[in-house]
Amino acid sequence: MDIKSVGVVGAGQMGNGIAHVMALAGYDVVINDLSPDALERAIALITKNLDRQVSREKISAEARDQALSRIVSSTELEAVADTDLIIEAATEREDVKNKIFETLVPKLQDHTILTSNTSSISITRLASGTDRPEKFMGFHFMNPVPVMQLVELIRGIATDQDTYESCLAVVQNLGKTAASAEDFPAFIVNRILIPMINEACYTLYEGVGNVKSIDMAMKLGANHPMGPLELADFIGLDTCLAIMNVLHEGLADTKYRPCPLLTKYVEAGWLGRKTQRGFYDYRGETPVPTR
Repeated sequence: MDIKSVGVVGAGQMGNGIAHVMALAGYDVVINDLSPDALERAIALITKNLDRQVSREKISAEARDQALSRIVSSTELEAVADTDLIIEAATEREDVKNKIFETLVPKLQDHTILTSNTSSISITRLASGTDRPEKFMGFHFMNPVPVMQLVELIRGIATDQDTYESCLAVVQNLGKTAASAEDFPAFIVNRILIPMINEACYTLYEGVGNVKSIDMAMKLGANHPMGPLELADFIGLDTCLAIMNVLHEGLADTKYRPCPLLTKYVEAGWLGRKTQRGFYDYRGETPVPTR
């Protein structure tokens, strides 16, 4: 199917990035969020990020202006129903996602493809609550969306080949690379990445090293661009914990048991950069380790 318009549900960190790259690639975009303030912040951030791309000569001023002209925002979920492809990028809670799809389904066009940007939840299970499991798949962008080159495409058990090929064509049109993943908990990237972060939390919890030494060891010893605890703060500790719980429950293996220290930080509301405190404290001029 030739996709011309894209609906994005959720105007947070992932949603605004998805809207940004879709509009820049020539798609008409409708971005939805319950919060007018969230939509306002999203458009402001998209504008700021496009301006940065212009200043770095990555895109032209004309391309920026055309991209912004393609984006429409709405607090009404039904506003995305007329698009060819819908990407749900709401919070990583299955009940929230199911409610969104339940509300949308009666209003959709027959050809509309439904996708979720979920980082860990079963695509087959999400699809089973809709009227089009064959036109449903996982469309998982990496954060930050405008910078990261990978998109995981996850087929549910019922996803048909036409749906996969349509989504693959969109990824290629964005200038990104698709990795095809099977529908198992956390897919590819987070199946490997989040347990590594969880192990870094255990290394801290057991006193093997402090925050600074753990991050420095992985940056200099494994050539990672960012240490695992710094990366956890960037992702959000609540998101890391949610994915570990999905892995633990979905695979029933004790090696995926979330670290108690990670749970404690989340209980404290220390979720990383977005709350100004996590494994680092971001309230000063430079980040300071909290342990």
